[in-house]
This record gives sequence, structure tokens and C-alpha cells, in this order.
Amino acid sequence: MSTFLIDVPTEQAGESVAFWSAALGVETEAEDGQPQYTVLKDALPGFVTAIQAVDDQPRYHFDIETDDVAAEVARLEALGAVEVSSWQGGHTLRAPGGHLVCVIPVHTTPEYFAGRAKTWP
Repeated sequence: MSTFLIDVPTEQAGESVAFWSAALGVETEAEDGQPQYTVLKDALPGFVTAIQAVDDQPRYHFDIETDDVAAEVARLEALGAVEVSSWQGGHTLRAPGGHLVCVIPVHTTPEYFAGRAKTWP
């Protein structure tokens, strides 16, 4: 698991960023080239934590990063997840219980990924 996202309707993104940064006592940082994301710096140590503006209802979701997206999607589907959509090399799945999880290509440093990656049989 690499990323914790607070998904908010696009029109409420600004006030959500202000609320969460003040509530958690952290600074924010715009994500280069991806204006829908605002990072909440050091909000959850060990994870990227961000506000994501979405054209949908508010929710929380996690991203799982992997060096083999197709294999991880297949593994999670075998566990009961259902694919909802795909975008920019990532896939959004709905887990049993209704929660969303995204499977994304590695985006952390190679050292960080290697130190935390799990290998499945």
C-alpha cells in the first residue's frame, strides 16, 4: 500500500484541502502535472496522503503500487474484487464491501519500493 486518498467532489476540493491541512497540522503541495491531487505532506508517515478532486461522491481509498499491475489486478480479482475502470496504467477495483482500491505502477523510489514490496507465491 502506498497512497491514502481523500476523494472529494471537485467543487469542494479547495475547502477540503484547507480543512484537512488545518485539521492535521500539515502543509500542502500541488502535484506536478496532476491538478486533481493536493498532497498533505507528512500526514501519514510512510504513505503519500492526498486530496483528490473527483467527479463523484466523497470517499476514501488506497492505492497499491506494484511492479506488475496486471498480475496484481488478477490476484485481487481472484480474492473477490471487481474492476471498475482503468486509467493511465492504473486500475480501479471495488473490493468486497464496496470500497475502492487502485492498483498503480511503482511511483516511489526504487529503494523505498524494494524495502516494502511483498512477493506473492
